[in-house]
Amino acid sequence: MDRKPAAARVLIARVLLPALAGLALSGAAAPDLSVIHAARWLAPGADRLAALASTRAECLTPPRDPETAYRVEVGRAAFRTPLLLGGQAARAGIACESCHQGGRSNPDFFFPGLSGAPGTADVTSSLFSSHRDDGIDNPKPIPDLSGPKDRLKVPQDPASPALESFIHGLVTQEFDGAEPPPAVLAGLAAYVRALSPEACPAEPRRALRAGTYAEGARRAVRAASLALDRKDTATALFLLGAARGQLGLINERFDQPTSVRPRAALRAADADLVAASTAIRAGDGRGGERLAVWLAQFPAWSAAVEAAEPDSLFNPKRLAEAAAKP
Repeated sequence: MDRKPAAARVLIARVLLPALAGLALSGAAAPDLSVIHAARWLAPGADRLAALASTRAECLTPPRDPETAYRVEVGRAAFRTPLLLGGQAARAGIACESCHQGGRSNPDFFFPGLSGAPGTADVTSSLFSSHRDDGIDNPKPIPDLSGPKDRLKVPQDPASPALESFIHGLVTQEFDGAEPPPAVLAGLAAYVRALSPEACPAEPRRALRAGTYAEGARRAVRAASLALDRKDTATALFLLGAARGQLGLINERFDQPTSVRPRAALRAADADLVAASTAIRAGDGRGGERLAVWLAQFPAWSAAVEAAEPDSLFNPKRLAEAAAKP
């Protein structure tokens, strides 16, 4: 079936752009799944409660070598932010994690104009790429990156540049993303290599809580601090943007007018990251100090946010009410 770029642009304008919540809030009293980014990419007929109350377990082998561990943390944060992909995907809020949940596959993923059956995506579509459109509707199953290495499309031998080259093409051509900082590209490859079936926990899914995203933000900021130690400003700034995205994913579920305190805590944490980013861009040596303060303050504000979960869409009961709506 031939592609229609004009129709794709209409789809982006009418369906995808309103999904960009950032740190915006609906303030609605009644549960409404529309405030949650991930709810927009669920396949028709999917178990919405299960899909939004939990996530696939990550099969990550923690590296013992500190330098490899740093690269894996950089890649893990990049994997979870739309900033990496850029273009229409970023504007829609799509990250690698959207298709490869927990570094695996996502059988509930369904993107209009990109997916065929649930859990598939067309990687040669004009919807996201101006480079690789082949004019054919040919969605393919999303691979499990934590599966056996010999079954994956690209060899992952650390001595070979094949994986880095593949990821670079995916970012810059398949999704029209900007050239990633070298450390981010190396980190993504390190992260994918660290995924393996042997590292999968017994439980295939885990509860999705505010702390899930808060910890993602903390790890990204910690990696940004290490990037600054390495004089890698570009990577540090990228990681701070990724951390802010994790805060946004928490914030979108605090949809109640009574959620004043957690929203205020999230806004303050976000503002501190903005201030740190501004200082780093200006060459102010206190940028690293700001990150150290942010990390020191993390336990207090994250605990306050987690304590407010009953009034949010992290609460399975409220989520079930929303999921039961037509």
